Amino acid sequence: MPLSIGIIGLPNVGKSTIFNALCSGKAAIENYPFCTIEPNQGVVAVPDARLARLSSLSPAGKVVPAFLQLFDIAGLVKNASQGEGLGNQFLGHIRTVDALAHVVRCFDDPNVAHVDGSVDPVRDVEIIETELIIKDLETVERAYEKIEKAAKTGDKEAKTRVGTLKKAISLLEQGTAIRDGSFETNERGVIGELSLLTSKPELYIANVDEEGIEEGTEYSKALENYAAQKGLAVITLCGKIEAELTELPEEEQKEFLESLGLVEPGLNVLVRALYSLLGLQTFYTLNENENHAWTFTRGTTAPQAAGKIHSDFEKGFIRAEVYRLEDLEQHGSLNAIRSAGKLRSEGHDYVVGDGDILYFKFNV
Repeated sequence: MPLSIGIIGLPNVGKSTIFNALCSGKAAIENYPFCTIEPNQGVVAVPDARLARLSSLSPAGKVVPAFLQLFDIAGLVKNASQGEGLGNQFLGHIRTVDALAHVVRCFDDPNVAHVDGSVDPVRDVEIIETELIIKDLETVERAYEKIEKAAKTGDKEAKTRVGTLKKAISLLEQGTAIRDGSFETNERGVIGELSLLTSKPELYIANVDEEGIEEGTEYSKALENYAAQKGLAVITLCGKIEAELTELPEEEQKEFLESLGLVEPGLNVLVRALYSLLGLQTFYTLNENENHAWTFTRGTTAPQAAGKIHSDFEKGFIRAEVYRLEDLEQHGSLNAIRSAGKLRSEGHDYVVGDGDILYFKFNV
């Protein structure tokens, strides 16, 4: 399953424009709230210059990049947790994704109405965060009520769960997201079962106008200051420019970006930020039929990486032969790398590195 990202934010901040630009999709874009009802879904290939370089040096019948699944979730409004707008069902959509990309309006445009009448990125962010916290509080309190009676009978596991839920309730009542709390390993298991909205990793997308793409705007700077206090990342992009970029032939896109002082599309920046946020890396498998990029979590061992391809690979793992792009660039082929003694043989305890090229030996 590809990594799933929920694009959230207030109505009319540019979520669907950015989603369409990233996915070249066709989500409805209108200047009124709740244009999007059911979440639009899109799958985009992860930009990967290493995979392109590897495939030029070692051509294959097919090249398969890693993928990212995006969900354009309808705009939330104040009191969404109480059912305002189409609130509750929108919040439910957020529960299913791996991480949140929170789009924040950082531009003025009299032709695009703001649901609260003015542009104020910090206020806008706090509205969304408050709604997510209120919804989480409702979820945790409901779980607490279910387990409280069992805890009173002396059930040891129930008592542990009650303690964890009390800690979560205390955090949420103080307006603190679950991700900012400190939980022991067993407590994190209890919290994880609830799929709480504020437990999900999150970053902000400052959606600026064309004039703000290089230096930012007063709004994006205010957002950056706020994010720094929260320890969250901000990427700045212009949804309108990203949309125009997708309309151009590939050979004209580079020139268009250079004319704006940009070196790459916003998708590249967003994907790198998301990979960093989630601790993700990439390994590769190469053969004459297929060159394939695989996403894994930092700290994954060689058998676990083999399991990304097929569970039998992990069960019957014997060892992995490992080399790097730099080896292929220097020696030109796998046989030459082997002859030069640069092909490493790694066992069960090997922790896969970002950019490793792996060939798995297994027996089932």
